[in-house]
Amino acid sequence: MRATVRYLLATALSVGAAGPQSADLHGTARAGAGLAPDAVVWLDAPNAPAAAARRIVLDQRNLNFSPHVLAVRVGTTVDFPNNDRVFHNVFSFRDGKRFDLGMYPVGALKQVIFDQPGLSRIFCNIHPNMAAYVLAVDSPYFALSDADGAFTIASVPPGSYTYHAWRAGATELTGTWTSTPGQPLTVSWP
Repeated sequence: MRATVRYLLATALSVGAAGPQSADLHGTARAGAGLAPDAVVWLDAPNAPAAAARRIVLDQRNLNFSPHVLAVRVGTTVDFPNNDRVFHNVFSFRDGKRFDLGMYPVGALKQVIFDQPGLSRIFCNIHPNMAAYVLAVDSPYFALSDADGAFTIASVPPGSYTYHAWRAGATELTGTWTSTPGQPLTVSWP
């Protein structure tokens, strides 16, 4: 009998300790009557665990940066490989992370650690038509919307959050969202 009581008590305590589960946040970014691809949406998470080191690529190919918009967590290393047939000189001179990688040839790779939050506008000093954006956020809960404006932020713990949404050429949106199972988030620019 005592063993049964101990088992039931231990089971009840372990279930209670587990608490509510994290869930994926699905949402849509809209602009006017249409959808907003390449929008970055993130949730403030002041007590989030430190990020593991990550590497992401912002490629240079056919005189373009690819992808055009990149969302990263603060502390991420972004590789800038030159997969073009010409020299490039990648730089960012205002806001966000400031850097100038200098001129480098085909096949070379240079890197930048985005160690502070903010928007970095990326350019090539040789090819003025080349431009991209890297948005570094201080949160593990972020996503980039796809061509249909859809986004998914993975494993969001239950709670209330301040959300932010950014897209090129528009004002940053801010609001509040409370996690409820199956409750989507829609961000809309006029």
